[in-house]
Amino acid sequence: MINPFHPDLSIRCQCELIGLNRSSYYYQPFSVEVISAAVSIDIINPITDTLENLRYMKLIDRQYMKTPFYGSRRMTTILKRMDYPVNRKRIRRLMRQMGIQAVYPKPRLSIGMKEHKIYPYLLRDLRIERPDQVWCADITYVPLQHGFMYLVAIMDWYSRFVLAWQLSNTLDTTFCLQALDEALQIGTPDIFNTDQGCQFTSLAFTDRLKEADIKISMDGRGRVFDNIFIERFWRSLKYEDIYIKDYQSVLELSAGLDRYFSLYNFERPHQSLKDVPPGPVYYGNKFQRTA
Repeated sequence: MINPFHPDLSIRCQCELIGLNRSSYYYQPFSVEVISAAVSIDIINPITDTLENLRYMKLIDRQYMKTPFYGSRRMTTILKRMDYPVNRKRIRRLMRQMGIQAVYPKPRLSIGMKEHKIYPYLLRDLRIERPDQVWCADITYVPLQHGFMYLVAIMDWYSRFVLAWQLSNTLDTTFCLQALDEALQIGTPDIFNTDQGCQFTSLAFTDRLKEADIKISMDGRGRVFDNIFIERFWRSLKYEDIYIKDYQSVLELSAGLDRYFSLYNFERPHQSLKDVPPGPVYYGNKFQRTA
C-alpha cells in the first residue's frame, strides 16, 4: 500500500492519503528472532515485549470480550486452568498495559489525570432522536501476531455510524485528536461522550470540542455501560474481523480495518436499525433533517 520509492509522493503524503498515522507505518512488531535476541541482552520491557506476554495479552483480550466483568483475579484463574504459569501481579500489569479493567463500580476505575477536569454525564434519560445529536469515542487494544496496537473510534449514537478511527502504538492523545479532526469534517455533534481516560480529559482534546461549541459528557466512574454502543461495537469488530484475520503487520491491520469499517457502515445489516446498515441511517436522516 505504501511505496517508499514513489517518485512523486513522500511516505508522509502517502500516509495522509490513506489516513494512516506515520508513526504507525514505521512501527514494526517484534519478530521471534528480534525478541529472542533482545531478551538475551535484556534491552526490552519484560512486561509487554516478550512472546509469552503477547500470547497472554491475546488470551486476556479474547476472554475480556466474553466476560468484561472479570478482573485480574479471575483472569489469572482462567489462564491457570489453561495450564499457563501466570500470577495475578503479572496479569494485572498486562491488563493495565492493555487499558482494560473489570466492568463493575469501584474507586478509581478510569485512568485519568488529577489536574484534568472531569465533566458530568449528560446522557442519562436523554432521548436520542437524530444523527449528530450525540457522538461517543473509545479506545481498544488490538492484538497482532507479534505485537499490538491501540485503536480509537468515534461513533454516532443514533445511527451507530463510525465516523472516524485511528491506530497508534502508544496511548497518547495525538491519535485521538486526529480521529476527532477527521470526524468533524463530516459533521458536528451537540454532545460528545467519552470515558474519563487521560486522552479525553486532556486540555488539547476538550479545548478542541469547546472550539466547535460541543457539549462534553463523560461516563461516571465504573460505569462502562454509559458508553454501551461502542462497547458492543468492539465485540463485533474483534469477533468478526480481528480474531479471524490474526493480522501480522500494522499495514495489514490498517487495510483490514478499512475494509471492515466500510462493510460495517454501508453493508452489514444492523439489528437495532431494523437490518439497515448505519451509513444509510446516518446520512439519510441527516438529509431528511436539513431538507
